[in-house]
Amino acid sequence: MVQYVPEDAKRILEIGCGEGNFGVYFKEKSGAEVWGIEYDAAHAQVARTKLDRVFAGDVAAFLSELPPRYFDAIVCNDVLEHLTDPYSVLLQLKSKLTANGQLISSLPNIRFFRTFFDFVFHKNWEYTDNGIMDKTHYRFFTIKSIPAMYERLGYEVLLHQGINPSKSIRPVLFNWLMLGRFSDIRYLQFATVVRPK
Repeated sequence: MVQYVPEDAKRILEIGCGEGNFGVYFKEKSGAEVWGIEYDAAHAQVARTKLDRVFAGDVAAFLSELPPRYFDAIVCNDVLEHLTDPYSVLLQLKSKLTANGQLISSLPNIRFFRTFFDFVFHKNWEYTDNGIMDKTHYRFFTIKSIPAMYERLGYEVLLHQGINPSKSIRPVLFNWLMLGRFSDIRYLQFATVVRPK
């Protein structure tokens, strides 16, 4: 996801920063000021040793503490699906971006071929400890629902593409058999870059 963050971003906020490793990259590369919000208190404690400012807990609880029009980039790497109300969070984050600021997200693809085949052909919808069917996922997204969500919330979609494609031939063959209507099932996630309209 590093390649989607604008090179000239001087102030970056990462929602779901973990132990701060993603943010450290930008601090070392360009001297960016990096803030983080991390739900897991132990991970947040480690991130505090690496980033400029870190909040520990639910992102919604700290949105009012973030300065307005401050961040050049806000990054949500595989975190929105864990929120009970990602729409409210995304609406509030708009006011935290600078005039040219961008929000970058990575979201799992519920139509990824392994998941898709499991519930379509095997009639199985079973939660797991990790991955697309992670039991902590409250929301599910597709290639069409992601840009539609951002547009509905008042963002302009600058880029939306599949990432982490499967190396298996099965999704390619299935897409071919279905006359190209399932090209999205080969991607584990989608990367999306947006800005407020």
